Amino acid sequence: MRKLPVYLLLDTSGSMYGEPMEAVKNGLETLVATLQQDPYALETAHLSVITFANEARQISPLTDITSFQMPALEARGQTSLGAALELLAGRVDEEVTKTTPEKKGDWKPLVFIMTDGAPTDRIDAGIEALKSRQFGMVVACAAGEKANVPVLKLITDDVARLDSMDSDAIRAFFKWVSASVSAGSQKVDGGQDVSARDELPPPPEEISFV
Repeated sequence: MRKLPVYLLLDTSGSMYGEPMEAVKNGLETLVATLQQDPYALETAHLSVITFANEARQISPLTDITSFQMPALEARGQTSLGAALELLAGRVDEEVTKTTPEKKGDWKPLVFIMTDGAPTDRIDAGIEALKSRQFGMVVACAAGEKANVPVLKLITDDVARLDSMDSDAIRAFFKWVSASVSAGSQKVDGGQDVSARDELPPPPEEISFV
């Protein structure tokens, strides 16, 4: 079975401490619970979580939705987004089956990045690693007023803005991600990769693309 890989890159730096981190945990729980009720997602979607703070870590390897276990999330330290992008590229190389002349590989991965600040490391190598691999969609979410939109624009053209870091706004983002994964699962069920944002559901009012 060809899988639809979905990678979540989540900022767990110190500025996410408190309500924002709790909202991310709740949002992730809701996302998984929603997808576990979706027959298309159950058939194809596989989920991985990479966090970035002082270092980047894959705390959930790429796992089918049925078997996915909620990881522990803790906010502290800096914002190693560059390291997270490099780690993502490496994990995609390991976890996503490539198409060969003999066999079709997995569908192109969907990537959702969420950060409330600016990288505290260099991101050049991470961006280069990302650009040299094939993804269906890369969406970056700039959460709150201190998120660095110009830096995220270097990573992807699809940058979403959350004006607030409150739990309602973060929950809305995760609900949109789960709806997007559901839509992506239906699209690949019909034999096509997701390759443009207009193939995803329209975002709720809490989210504006910039």
